[in-house]
Amino acid sequence: MKLLKYLILHCLFFAFTYAEAQTIYNKSMGNSKNEALIFIHGGPGSNSATFEATTAKKLAERGFFVIFYDRRGEGRSVDKNALYTFQQTFDDLDHIYRKYHLKKCHIIAFSFGGVVSTLYAQKYPEKVKSLILTSALLSLPETYQTIIDRCNAIYRNKGDNRGLDQLTELQALDPGSYAFRSGCFKQASRNGFFNTPHPSVQAQALYAALKTDTLITRLPVDTGSRASKAFWEHEHYSNLNMMPILKKLSSKGIKLFGIYGKDDGLYAERQIEALRLLTGKEHLLYLDNAAHYLYVDRQSAFLDALSNWIK
Repeated sequence: MKLLKYLILHCLFFAFTYAEAQTIYNKSMGNSKNEALIFIHGGPGSNSATFEATTAKKLAERGFFVIFYDRRGEGRSVDKNALYTFQQTFDDLDHIYRKYHLKKCHIIAFSFGGVVSTLYAQKYPEKVKSLILTSALLSLPETYQTIIDRCNAIYRNKGDNRGLDQLTELQALDPGSYAFRSGCFKQASRNGFFNTPHPSVQAQALYAALKTDTLITRLPVDTGSRASKAFWEHEHYSNLNMMPILKKLSSKGIKLFGIYGKDDGLYAERQIEALRLLTGKEHLLYLDNAAHYLYVDRQSAFLDALSNWIK
């Protein structure tokens, strides 16, 4: 009877673990004895495929244990029952820690992953050695205003009255609404705010390779908009400002690093300078010829920075 009970409990545990592992796409590269880095992707509704295809292996070759995953209900972690809440992202990140036997590690916080990572570190500071803020959202209201200001300048310079009318309609919306958030990012995409106009030869080659890479071409196509809207509906995160939280984390001994591209249209220079006051001059890079995906745009500089800061 005791044996039967043990077998039932063992099977239930295995079934839960297997189901969870199947739900959360995750991989690692490098020697597990090396310093661990977890990459937290952007979004909501995005994935870690671009980082996996271009940069993860090269970072592992620098002597790191690199881990990346897609959040539940996003990218390759398809889950129709995903809750799209910060707490669920924390629980799933804790699962990554357990799977790879981590107690404390460094987090590469990319774009919206900066919000997830900062809030995670706020709740579990004992688990985070450092945050490497990579094109990470700092103050969402400031980012939205930066997008609007830059689009306004572009449309006025071009004499684009239709674009100016769209901005007027956008600014009439509730700044905490999903329509305002999505409208701002549509304007950013329309005006190329995520791309550098002067990519290096290396970056051009990496982007060209991505067009045929099966990691990209086989991505699920139906998770982006659902995740984006559902996450906003559950968390109403449009007015979040990470800067006060980052300041407190720094006072608790969590190291902060920052790396941003000068061609990234989401951030005004004043935001970068405010972050520099927290990180210190030597721990923040503001790169020429780099936009949002700077680990592709200026890959060598990205790899060198992490190697110098962490090792």
